[in-house]
Amino acid sequence: MSSDLLDGLDPDQREAAECLRGPVSVLAGAGTGKTRTLTHRIAHGVRVGAYAPERVLAVTFTRKAAGELQSRLRGLGAAGVRAQTFHGAALAQLSFFWPQLVGGAAPQVVSGKVPVVSQAVESLGLRLPGETLRDIAAEIEWRKVSMLDLDAYAAKLVATRDPRPVPAGVSAEQLLDIQEKYAAVLTERRQIDFEDVLVLTTGMLETEPRAAVQVRERYRFFTVDEYQDVSPLQHSLLQVWLGDRDELCVVGDASQTIYSFAGASSSYLLRFGREHPGAREFRLERNYRSTEPIVRVANQLMRGRPGALTLRAERGAAAGTEASVAPGVAAATPGRPAAPVAAEWFANERDEAKAVAGAIRDSIAGGVPASEIAVLYRANAQSAAIEGELQALGVSARVHGAQRFFDRAEVRQAVMLMRGQAKVADDRPLFQVVSDVLRACGWNATPPEGGAARERWDALNAILTLLDEQPAGTTMQSFSEELLERSRAHHEPTVESVTLSAVHSAKGLEWQLVHLIGMSEGLLPNAYADDESAIDEERRLAYVAFTRARDELRISGTAGAGSQRQPSRFVAEAGVVFGGT
Repeated sequence: MSSDLLDGLDPDQREAAECLRGPVSVLAGAGTGKTRTLTHRIAHGVRVGAYAPERVLAVTFTRKAAGELQSRLRGLGAAGVRAQTFHGAALAQLSFFWPQLVGGAAPQVVSGKVPVVSQAVESLGLRLPGETLRDIAAEIEWRKVSMLDLDAYAAKLVATRDPRPVPAGVSAEQLLDIQEKYAAVLTERRQIDFEDVLVLTTGMLETEPRAAVQVRERYRFFTVDEYQDVSPLQHSLLQVWLGDRDELCVVGDASQTIYSFAGASSSYLLRFGREHPGAREFRLERNYRSTEPIVRVANQLMRGRPGALTLRAERGAAAGTEASVAPGVAAATPGRPAAPVAAEWFANERDEAKAVAGAIRDSIAGGVPASEIAVLYRANAQSAAIEGELQALGVSARVHGAQRFFDRAEVRQAVMLMRGQAKVADDRPLFQVVSDVLRACGWNATPPEGGAARERWDALNAILTLLDEQPAGTTMQSFSEELLERSRAHHEPTVESVTLSAVHSAKGLEWQLVHLIGMSEGLLPNAYADDESAIDEERRLAYVAFTRARDELRISGTAGAGSQRQPSRFVAEAGVVFGGT
């Protein structure tokens, strides 16, 4: 059966979407419409009766991504389908079955590991800096998602081949003692951490047939997005959810595996056909996001790497680009129209930040919306210089992930007031009602110059912009419910400011213009990447950064203090030439 839902898909996307029974693997490159494909596949299955919507579970890795999936599915007529993170689905199951199987409420999930690690360290008579505490917390996470008990983990620390590095400031023995005490503290408090949610849910379903039967009856069809980021623990839970069934569709891109340090492995994606005999494999390689020069350098960077797809650009060259400029290999040249991809080398970070901030100001003056510009970097500490220079020029900027949109005080106030206003009879146009509520929170039609006041204005104005996206007939009640649902799912509206983001946090996002700063040896690749596997991870990180750009990619690097740094090897590998070297 066919469906008009699929009319807007390209032939590759449509072929994948029409394959409704598993096992199915969709290898989807950056910008190839993977989310569109998987949501249309699910909605098509619901439309033609192949799936009962309440028996479908779409799994992804962040609450924001799950919220976007849920929103898209709702818009496609598949509102009954559940979209959740691995942890969200597991926690719901654990909370439901714990009272029946164990008794009482399930243990409380701690909000973070570091305070518990700190208590464990103090109880052992040690004093460690905050950075070391965070490193130990990351080790605990890695051990658990890798499904290693303390004995197996101890063996990894002293292995003769590829031993697990110990965080600076502690010995292997101390690290083991801290982890053992960490577990004891949680037990004493009757608490669990984020990874324990998956561990306990997996164990519960493996040992309690009644619970497993109910879960498998509830969910029959599974779709997993970003499958290249699955950890051994998440893979184990997924296998328990499936049981002896094979109704599984996975979507991913091995070239975007950038969380190996946290236990993710692309091996599950690459060996899917061996694990699931008879699986259908589909490849999405038509890139609709980026211009051809950007696609070219991304392909060049990943050429010959395991699982790498060859993207084909479906868009033309960026508007305003001179045909005489060699696409993908141009160095930045003062006074010439910018090429779609360009790179420039600076003596130090201050010069780089000043130049990038000035270029961004000029781009905005030239008509590029601030919300369509991003500055990406390898480490969060790199944001300070560029943030200061943008502020000095009066350019509004926000650090992605620094504070969630719906956690801002002015946004919480606006949502609360709109919930109250929804209960009042008001015949005025919806735009007027909403704008009056926002005025009560400090918004007005004229934005302030900059600083904190401009950040507050941008946040409130984003709510007004969101109103423009609502369908005709939207009421105050439905709009306030939309805001509440977005708040719960961390599905943030667009804020009109330049985005500053670490590359890891930028995955899944895109902008018209991307400035990738700090492309120097020791920054990207990171100085800690000291073997081939680690360098490969850094290369994939650069690939993710490249493919966030739609029209223009601006790469820059610095020699740094003492002119010690060299240009990143990834720039040359991608076929780009630095200007200014």
